[in-house]
Amino acid sequence: MITAAQLRAARALLGIDQRQLAELSGLSLPTIQRMEASSGLIRGNVDSLTKLVAGLTTAGIELLGEGAASAATGRGVRLMKDRGEP
Repeated sequence: MITAAQLRAARALLGIDQRQLAELSGLSLPTIQRMEASSGLIRGNVDSLTKLVAGLTTAGIELLGEGAASAATGRGVRLMKDRGEP
């Protein structure tokens, strides 16, 4: 699964806007906007989520789940579970 924060971070790493991500993944702009505005895990139909992940993967983004190791080299982003927030 992918979280809204991962989606925003992936888009930032690619240097693309929401419209470009929509084109890359074959989804509508409102769908991308709704996904990014959600909190926590992105919910949606399986086809939309599959298209989103495939588009990001094609663009060079590797999504890392909780506790997963990266299978590739290069830069990445991981949010630490305990960030010392109150």
